[in-house]
Amino acid sequence: MKQLISLVFAGMIGGMVAMTGMYFLQPKSNSANSENYTTPIHNQNVKWDQNAVPFDFKSAAKKAMPVVVHITASETGTASRNRGNNPFEDLFGGDWFYGGPQKGTGSGVIYTKEGYIITNNHVVDFADEVEVTLYDNRTFQAKVVGTDKTTDLAVLKIEATDLPTLKIADSDNAEVGEWVLAVGNPFDLTSTVTAGIISAKARNINILSNKKSIESFIQTDAAVNPGNSGGALVDAEGKLVGINTAIATQTGSFSGYSFAIPINIVTKVVDDLIQYGKSQRGLIGIDIQDLDSDHAEELGLKINQGVVIVGVIDGMAGQFAGLLPDDVITKVDDKTVKSSPELQELVGRKRPGDVVNLTIVRNGKTQKIPVRLKAG
Repeated sequence: MKQLISLVFAGMIGGMVAMTGMYFLQPKSNSANSENYTTPIHNQNVKWDQNAVPFDFKSAAKKAMPVVVHITASETGTASRNRGNNPFEDLFGGDWFYGGPQKGTGSGVIYTKEGYIITNNHVVDFADEVEVTLYDNRTFQAKVVGTDKTTDLAVLKIEATDLPTLKIADSDNAEVGEWVLAVGNPFDLTSTVTAGIISAKARNINILSNKKSIESFIQTDAAVNPGNSGGALVDAEGKLVGINTAIATQTGSFSGYSFAIPINIVTKVVDDLIQYGKSQRGLIGIDIQDLDSDHAEELGLKINQGVVIVGVIDGMAGQFAGLLPDDVITKVDDKTVKSSPELQELVGRKRPGDVVNLTIVRNGKTQKIPVRLKAG
């Protein structure tokens, strides 16, 4: 027993001697030069980017769905007529436009609590009976208050009060890449919501045949199909950005691109239709085309974007203001314009008698010219 205790004690002493030796033999570290692989954690409050992708679109959809209505438009008896080619046939299908009385469906957006509703002109232009079904399934006969073929907009009125409405966005501030929702009734499937982004702005697709037409569409990749026409395009906050109007397609169904009328032109036209029964258009009276690099070089300009005046119409506002062929318009009321659709949209928001201040480049020099618009 004594021998065992002696062995254990000897082992403990040996271990202590070894540890002491390792301590003194180990090189000393310089705390000032030693690497520190740990970093203190700092909490930082970062402001949320409102244009970032939201967790979901539930809030925006909840706001928009009750405001979008289902429209059934019908033509009866002797109202049937020969309509010829219609540029929106792809949006609704060929049976709409040929062979006897027409009937079809579309969408609309409640504009006021008192029952004014926005839709597309091509949804109702043939009809003498229009029925509106609300989100809560109430049905009303609607009156067509006014239509405007140059923007493809129409206003309906139903006898109802205290209806839900949407906040209006500023479509000038909408940006490419921003998330949007399309809300409507595709293929008669009521209250359908699809999501996408804004793919382009001020897009002209030559779908409106009228010479005075304004095409400055918001292009999106949110799925839009027959029946969506006249429905709402809303941003991620549920604000109304535009009215869905057309699709680019070879099949009659969504193929990747859809087009909406910007709300800034919509509200002007709709307010005109409600107040006057027709749109009040103020015109400059010029023929225009987009400036490209070849034309800029020909004119000796150092800019490559703008709108070239190729002709001035006699007796119209542009002539009286002193505009000349080969003038290049670069701004309207200090808003930059890079293309003809942008210029048409900005001027299209004005009424006869309004003054627009055009920034032009003439012979390489920039100047401002006020133009008092005339009725077309």
